[in-house]
Amino acid sequence: MEHKVGIIMNGVTGRMGTNQHLMRSIAEIIKQGGVKLDNGDTIMPDPVLVGRNEAKLKALSKRSGVAKYTTDLDSVMNDDQYSVYFDAQTTGRRAEAVKQAVKAGKHIYCEKPVAVDTATALELHEICKEAGVKNGVVQDKLWLPGLRKLQRLIENGFFGEILSVRGEFGYWVFEGQSIPAQRPSWNYRKEDDGGIIVDMLCHWRYVLDNIFGKVKAVSCLGATHIKERVDEQGKPYKCTADDAAYATFELEGGVIAQFNSSWTVRVRRDDLLTVQVDGTKGSAVAGLRECYIQHYGNTPKPVWNPDIAQPIEFYEGWSKVPEQEPMDNAFKVQWELFLKHIVTDSPFPWDMMEGAKGVQLAEKGLESWEQRAWLDIPEL
Repeated sequence: MEHKVGIIMNGVTGRMGTNQHLMRSIAEIIKQGGVKLDNGDTIMPDPVLVGRNEAKLKALSKRSGVAKYTTDLDSVMNDDQYSVYFDAQTTGRRAEAVKQAVKAGKHIYCEKPVAVDTATALELHEICKEAGVKNGVVQDKLWLPGLRKLQRLIENGFFGEILSVRGEFGYWVFEGQSIPAQRPSWNYRKEDDGGIIVDMLCHWRYVLDNIFGKVKAVSCLGATHIKERVDEQGKPYKCTADDAAYATFELEGGVIAQFNSSWTVRVRRDDLLTVQVDGTKGSAVAGLRECYIQHYGNTPKPVWNPDIAQPIEFYEGWSKVPEQEPMDNAFKVQWELFLKHIVTDSPFPWDMMEGAKGVQLAEKGLESWEQRAWLDIPEL
């Protein structure tokens, strides 16, 4: 039996909506013949692309093979053949569209941050709960192959007692004067809900909560390192949002986590995101896909002596974690889990409340920066 699931995909002409959610997730699920269930049934997505620019939608329809598209959101909201509403718009547009979708009886799946403030995020959680609609929030990094390998190491007791977690994320985003920027200009305008604290602390919340321990407190320093950039029309604009964040988190169990997030850093590490975990029995460094480990027995014993060339080749003491199972695109994996949740009612814990926790941590990060203080993270 084939279970067709109609999906309103709003905001898919944007970078994330196009690349991760449409081309690498929904289009690939359709291409593979749907999501296979244990009983032999299949779930087949039936998407309609929604946006404000008809020319972009037409081009995206041709590129993706998804025939249906519209600029009239109301028309598909009122169409019973679509049971799921997905939102990948800019953050400021999300809450009202989600409220409209819930009122129309749609199940909700949306990008993060789910809202511009914690109060609105909690309101979305409540209205979904009251309406009885299923809901989920994109928390893609939980399914990155590198982080999944880290989780397996934790499950197998590789680290002993985990002491600390250090994350380095980011790359140089060109200003746009001579080389075009590779991120949209709204990211660097606070008035358009931009800023790396709002963007990335939502990610670090679910990564830390789900893999290492619940976040208890945060100390965060933000910065706007690049003061002026050039937008998509070639016009200079003033940067009003933070483009770098330097945050420390206290986790349950005494683990200390530090994450540097920056769009003004040049990469000299294994990947755009690296997460190092140090424990009493071993350490690991994970990138987006690969993970390297060093056991206690393979740990070198350095001695500080700046007067001679370093005799230890530190990279040589690490072993690559082998590929023990195939791992698909992280966004696609979560989409498949959400579709199963819709059709079979299988568990899907990454709901609007989890999204609200991410918004809360971002808010507390901004408050910490403003107050230059450690702040506790209360239970929502």
